[in-house]
Amino acid sequence: MPWNWELPDWPKFHYDPGRIEQLEKRFLLGIGGALAYLKGIEDSEQTRFIVEILSVEGQKSSLIEGEVLDRGSLQSSIQRHFGLHIPEKRGAEKEAQMAALLCDLYRSFDEPLTDEMLWKWHATLFTTDSGHYRTHEDPMQIVSNRYGSTKVFFEAPPSQRVPQEMGAFIEWFQLSSGPILTKAAIAHLYFESIHPFEDGNGRIGRLLSEKLLSQSVGRPVLIPVSQILEKRKKEYYAALERCNRTLEVQEWVEFFAEVVLQAQKESMRQLCFFIQKAKLLGALSEALNPRQLKVLLRMFEEGPDGFRGGLSAEKYIAITKASRSTATRDLEGLVERGALIKTGELRYTRYWLKLSPC
Repeated sequence: MPWNWELPDWPKFHYDPGRIEQLEKRFLLGIGGALAYLKGIEDSEQTRFIVEILSVEGQKSSLIEGEVLDRGSLQSSIQRHFGLHIPEKRGAEKEAQMAALLCDLYRSFDEPLTDEMLWKWHATLFTTDSGHYRTHEDPMQIVSNRYGSTKVFFEAPPSQRVPQEMGAFIEWFQLSSGPILTKAAIAHLYFESIHPFEDGNGRIGRLLSEKLLSQSVGRPVLIPVSQILEKRKKEYYAALERCNRTLEVQEWVEFFAEVVLQAQKESMRQLCFFIQKAKLLGALSEALNPRQLKVLLRMFEEGPDGFRGGLSAEKYIAITKASRSTATRDLEGLVERGALIKTGELRYTRYWLKLSPC
């Protein structure tokens, strides 16, 4: 049975855009809402939000491929690209490479896609010489080796066809029209089907979808698509695999559109968190003692979910080096001022950030 790129209609993918019309409307409404919220926070908080989204995206996109990046090192590298004076950690080469790639995408989202741009991305990700796609004569196969047997999930076009295929892909990327979410879904699938590089196709393919989304709305979308795909990794791979031998891709388009909306919802949750953080610190910073402020900032570093399991008196003492009686008074003060919510009793007492919905 032929692969999708061997079918007569290749690369004409078949789908019904009307079936995701409502998803498309929700996406566009979400973009408008996010822009309104961004205008309501200071530039410094906007930068922190951008750094957070980019670092999550880079970390999760690498994790999908089985590569674990240190989140702190990745964030530090991204912060340096935004002009923040953060010391560089030793041994963080992969994190620095991913940071450079993400920041290049962020700044050049509106530039036309070219072979040279893709070669540069690949070189940035792997610190190799740029300037070409794969050239080996052996088949480019995606395989698994389990229980002593090998299964070929997909075989991409031969290397000698890649320049021609990528020329057609780039032309399609720049000139094709249609619903935003549909085009973003097809862009990822189309690129993965060509599989133009020896390695890094998944990471670059996901970035291409985000570039297309950003170009469609005229600004960086700042949604952690890879975070959702990593959570739904089995579904993600299965949905892609079902397209290996067909050009009927409705199921894939709907799956990817849902992922984008889920990522957009997560982005709004993060943005709301930054807004509430700014409000809470702005209202209380002068009323808090240094210990209380230190703990609040430490809790905010953990993100919207705060400390796993909540803040205990023991954690407060460990962070501030305060005595137990002082910690108890400080925590009661934070609850009285509306910064924390208290749950449980005695040794099960825990404290959580008190954040109002946006």
